[in-house]
Order: sequence, then C-alpha cells, then structure tokens
Amino acid sequence: MPMKTIKITYWTTTSALALLSIGTAYAYFMQEEMRQSFLHLGFPDYFRMELAAAKVAGAILILAPVGERYKEWTYAGFGITYLSAFNAHVMMANPLVKSVFPLIAFTLLIISYNTYHQIRIHTIVRNPQKL
Repeated sequence: MPMKTIKITYWTTTSALALLSIGTAYAYFMQEEMRQSFLHLGFPDYFRMELAAAKVAGAILILAPVGERYKEWTYAGFGITYLSAFNAHVMMANPLVKSVFPLIAFTLLIISYNTYHQIRIHTIVRNPQKL
C-alpha cells in the first residue's frame, strides 16, 4: 500500500476515534440517559465521570505528537475500554446496536494502530537516527 494511502488511513481513523471519544465524553458528562445507562450496567456514577475524563485525555494523546510509550498506552487504554464496553452490553443483554458500537470503535482503533506503526517503521527506515 502506498505511504500516502497509509497516512490518509491513519489520520482518518485516528481523527474519527478522537471525535468519537470527545463526543461520548460530552454525553457522559451531560446526558441523563448516559448516567442511567451506566447505572443499568452496574457501574457507580463516579466511574462515568472518570471514563469521560480518560476519553478526553486519550483523544488528545492519540492526536498529539507524543512519545511512542504514551501512544502505546493510549491505544491499550482505548482497546480495553472498547472491549469492556462490548462485554458489559452483551452481559446485560442490551440491544444489538449498543453491543456492536464498541466493536466498530475497536476496529477503527486496530486500523489506526497498525497504520501508526507502518508510518513509524517507514520513518525509521528513511531516518535511522530517529530511533
């Protein structure tokens, strides 16, 4: 795949993840329906606020030019969050739409993660001193 296509794919999926995270964080902070949803899933109300703050931080870190370790932890955190959300919705027998949505986000995350590393490897091959 040409590097230009890889970069477009990376920025498209990564931007979508950041927007998704900011949007859901806003909903977690502001919407009564989300508060009720967290309570329905068995989570305490403070967890909703913590998760919203983490999603905002993750959205910033996934877009920012930070070190590789921060990126890796951000991807891991999002991955755990999406898989845990899927599991919580399935265990509570929620509608299919609510259960599948975290898997769609997880798919975007995997694509973003893979293209991030393809770009990084390409950069290192072209400039070995960037190690």
